[in-house]
Amino acid sequence: MNAYEVLYIITPELEESNLKATIQKYSDIVSANGGEVDKLDEWGKTRLAYPIDYKTEGYYVLMNFSSAPEFPKELERNLGNDENILRYMVTRRMQ
Repeated sequence: MNAYEVLYIITPELEESNLKATIQKYSDIVSANGGEVDKLDEWGKTRLAYPIDYKTEGYYVLMNFSSAPEFPKELERNLGNDENILRYMVTRRMQ
């Protein structure tokens, strides 16, 4: 298993319950595919450096996880298909 981190930005218009459900959704996807969430860090709503889809704020979430090498591609596919995700970046962490 390799160590990875994903930073994703959620659209700021979501209600608190939908925001938490979105965060939980991606934690569950990692667990369902044989991975393990090591750390979940919610940075909160922050002003973006430049507008994305005419939005100037976003809710930042950083998740550290361990998984098989082929899983990050599946996670990127799910993040890319979610209309509530403005941007995302999955990187491998060195130990």
